[in-house]
Amino acid sequence: MIAITLLLSTTISFAQIKNAKIETVTVNGNCGMCKKVIEKAANSNNLSHVIWDVESKVATITYDETKTNLDTVLEKIALSGYESNKHLASDKAYNKLPVCCQYERNTMVEGSKVSK
Repeated sequence: MIAITLLLSTTISFAQIKNAKIETVTVNGNCGMCKKVIEKAANSNNLSHVIWDVESKVATITYDETKTNLDTVLEKIALSGYESNKHLASDKAYNKLPVCCQYERNTMVEGSKVSK
């Protein structure tokens, strides 16, 4: 029953995003608690929906490309303390993460931005 509810809610979320573009990006994190924070930070009704896989560290990001972009979604994730190669979390945001969620941080990649 839980699986059916989860599947239906995911399907409904995708159905509400018009002009959907889907991209995958590696996002650093460690556990189920990280998954909840990453997805909550980036999910926005009718604009973006993110599913982050704990094992692969890959976020599948679906967004309305006429209203937002990948950069904006990744910035929201970085503001919550989690990094991708395009957006690095600020030290302040990273240090707020529980110890179990603190991952090995990226080094600055050319073109990446630190989210404040």
